[in-house]
Amino acid sequence: MKRYIPFMKSPPFVAVIRLQGAITNSGRGLDSPSLAPVIEKAFRKGKPAAVALEINCPGGSPVQSSLIAARIRRLADEKKVPVFAFVEDVAASGGYWLACAADEIFVDTCSMTGSIGVISAGFGAHEAIAKHGVERRVHTAGTSKSMMDPFKPEKPADVKKLKGWLDDLHATFITYVKSRRGPKLSENPDLFTGEVFIGQKGIDEGLVDGIGHLAPVMKQRFGDKVRFRRYGQRKSMLSRFGAQIVGDAVGSIEERAAFARFGL
Repeated sequence: MKRYIPFMKSPPFVAVIRLQGAITNSGRGLDSPSLAPVIEKAFRKGKPAAVALEINCPGGSPVQSSLIAARIRRLADEKKVPVFAFVEDVAASGGYWLACAADEIFVDTCSMTGSIGVISAGFGAHEAIAKHGVERRVHTAGTSKSMMDPFKPEKPADVKKLKGWLDDLHATFITYVKSRRGPKLSENPDLFTGEVFIGQKGIDEGLVDGIGHLAPVMKQRFGDKVRFRRYGQRKSMLSRFGAQIVGDAVGSIEERAAFARFGL
């Protein structure tokens, strides 16, 4: 009723964006295209007093992490809306990249944050296929086109090139974290080695700002009458009825593997 009576002021509300799962570039999990409308709606629908990010993310694609975080910051600056991140089990690697899009980051006493590093994993199967009498035939135009082929022996030159790419991505990640956390960060030499910090240790290192959960912190900031509007990714109708069972199963395995790196 209050919305129809001009002189009655409505209580403030906080838009909550759920960021659950691994960050991918495959259309499964968190990615920029599927989150774009969610983020836009959270900032633009009504006049939120703040936007809260509920994060439970073990990381993933660095590019998608950057795109999602950049969109959050653009809208936060455009709408002049403060952003708060609330970490559940983990906000590591790309998940921590997302958390850094917030002005303040809160964690549970058991939350895991950090893992500021870059990883590339694969497998080598050249000996296995040789034992079965299988010959790998690859023809390229360009000496680097078959780089890191898992069915060929690993080449030192390829490994050196890959390491250079990882170092470049790592440097970009570090620069971003420093630009967002600035003087809050400690001088700990292990801060950017991929190390993970739990609860209070994340606060001590300046990675996060405090221990706190979403509802209590937002009520403390905006009053007991603050309301919450939740926004998250929606599955298609076909997906809900099992039309993507195989794809969802693969995505679930990938996501579990990502969380498993942190014992979750």
